[in-house]
Amino acid sequence: MTETSTDFAPADAASLHSPVIAWFDEHARDLPWRRPEAGAWGVMVSEFMLQQTPVSRVLPVYEQWLARWPRPADLAAEASGEAVRAWGRLGYPRRALRLHGAAQAITERHGGDVPSDHAQLLALPGIGEYTAAAVASFAYGQRHAVLDTNVRRVLARAASGIQYPPTATTAAERKLARALLPDDEETAARWAAASMELGALVCTARNEACARCPIAAQCAWRLAGKPAHTGPARRGQTYAGTDRQVRGKLLAVLREAHAPVEQSALDAVWHDPVQRARALDGLVADGLVEPLAEGRYRLPG
Repeated sequence: MTETSTDFAPADAASLHSPVIAWFDEHARDLPWRRPEAGAWGVMVSEFMLQQTPVSRVLPVYEQWLARWPRPADLAAEASGEAVRAWGRLGYPRRALRLHGAAQAITERHGGDVPSDHAQLLALPGIGEYTAAAVASFAYGQRHAVLDTNVRRVLARAASGIQYPPTATTAAERKLARALLPDDEETAARWAAASMELGALVCTARNEACARCPIAAQCAWRLAGKPAHTGPARRGQTYAGTDRQVRGKLLAVLREAHAPVEQSALDAVWHDPVQRARALDGLVADGLVEPLAEGRYRLPG
């Protein structure tokens, strides 16, 4: 099959569902957002935090977050800067502002309950197609194609016969994912979670464990001899010396302070004044830092 192939018969799709779901039933990690008591809010918080961040780093912050803000209204009642502070070192802190904005909208529009309707989820600030589908599927057991990086990689290999999916999700991938969805909602929601876990634990980006894969016998990529990636070069993200690193250092100072911070305290964290100023200006533009009079700064109030 080619990268854009979607000619899956129902029998072909079913041959993937059963073994992957059975594997998931046996090997799924016990994660707090998968427990019934997490509720839709717990699922939503986890989905925001897990974007580009590994589970091991998310777990302690997630637990602290839900202990402090067990419902959207609890977070909405706080200043957005408190969300940024509690985000800690998860990275990409704009996610904290978006989650705070979503909590406010849920409180104002939906009486404090995370909506189950996909369109209403998608209308919340900071919620894209993936997050709306994930919350609807994982929290409410609905039938949606949930396409994160792990799922996309599983489908690219098992169904399309290529090592890695395109950099950005394509219409062909969405069509294939919909074609592979089980018909009933309960099985579809289970398939979404199971295929994601398979990509996280077995069908990994590197050092894939085909000997432990429940669908190795059907995997188009393995059957083709595991052809090497032929698309654009895959580049790992750099961090050291980047504006991202400087932003992180500046935010760390502000998170630790519970009063406005003098410019001199921020100047001390990075040697290059031009890069430091650029990073600080970016934080202000993103709404993560609030400038005050007399050259002082704080997290947004």
